[in-house]
Amino acid sequence: MLLVAVNALVGGTLGQERTVLPLLAEKEFDLSLYTSALTYILAFGLSKAAMNYFAGTLSDRFGRKPVLVAGWFVALPVPLLLIFGPDWGWIVAANVLLGISQGLTWSTAVVMKMDLVGPQQRGLAMGLNEAAGYLGVALTALVTGYIAGHYGLRPGPFLVGAAYIAVGLGMSALFVRETHHHVKLEAAQHVDSHGGAHAGLTNGQVFRLTSFTDRSLSSVSQAGLVNNLNDGLAWGLFPILFASAGLSLGEIGILAAAYPAVWGAGQLVTGAASDRWGRKWLITAGMLVQAVGLVMVAAGHGFAVWLAAAVLLGLGTAMVYPTLLAAIGDVAHPAWRARSVGIYRLWRDGGFAVGALVSGVLADLYGLPTAIAAVAGLTALSGIVVAVRMRGNDHAVR
Repeated sequence: MLLVAVNALVGGTLGQERTVLPLLAEKEFDLSLYTSALTYILAFGLSKAAMNYFAGTLSDRFGRKPVLVAGWFVALPVPLLLIFGPDWGWIVAANVLLGISQGLTWSTAVVMKMDLVGPQQRGLAMGLNEAAGYLGVALTALVTGYIAGHYGLRPGPFLVGAAYIAVGLGMSALFVRETHHHVKLEAAQHVDSHGGAHAGLTNGQVFRLTSFTDRSLSSVSQAGLVNNLNDGLAWGLFPILFASAGLSLGEIGILAAAYPAVWGAGQLVTGAASDRWGRKWLITAGMLVQAVGLVMVAAGHGFAVWLAAAVLLGLGTAMVYPTLLAAIGDVAHPAWRARSVGIYRLWRDGGFAVGALVSGVLADLYGLPTAIAAVAGLTALSGIVVAVRMRGNDHAVR
């Protein structure tokens, strides 16, 4: 539960940007082109994706707690850069640091919970972890939208993030304990999911298995990438779409919060459900539900329709997010599970960067609705890939 609380603060540190930064790009820095405005998401996605990979390797080598604490230290300058940055380059630099911090802290929180719970409740643990993180995102997006509407875009919203970082660093340094030794006990009792997933794999073999060659692991990796591709779209372009339709800052804040709120709360149910019902079809259905929500955003107009779409998008993401992480744990051997989680998260959070580029270019060329509809089609296709390629019984091996 201490780690759940820490991850809520990790999510809140990200949530300080969800409502405010797209509007800051347009109103204070006059970045009219969508592609230019999305540079901060590109920077965040690339740095977080890369650091996810190193977080797994570093936590296997040095232990989990040092990596978690280091991630909080990296975040310390972020609110100052966001508050005082005189040009857009400072905002991009802040998001590079935020991506590094999120890669270290969130990845390590995931691995530490996997260390503690054992195989039978892996989905439940991932549901708790991701629910805490994204409820933190949602609550902070709502609060910062209110603060921005009443007190301006800077500095008020980012003072919230500064408080989160201070508390998160203190909790992680003083109260969180190392969990690496739990892995040794689990490894001694582990049953390999198949012959190619044994303990003695090199880093390169783990990368190939997770990314390309294992049917389940590679299906999960591509679904994670597409999921965060559409999350990058929602983060960067939805507030601009809503503002252009005449919605107030308060309404935009509600919409920016509704999606991660449903996503966060839903994972309290879907993570445990995947332990009981299996991973494959929950992931497939979740990707298709997300696609429907995106189509509603593209085709709809007005607060009520977009609120319904945000709820649907959050529900589909809740079905997918903890289930993908649990599916990695089903196949990965405890000896290299942290590395496999890091590689999956490398691909998944690379989706932020891909989403920023693809949706930004499409929005510049063809308009926001077309960009959103194209991502909806890609999301549906990803769900079909999972249905065709992923094994359906990996979770039962345990």
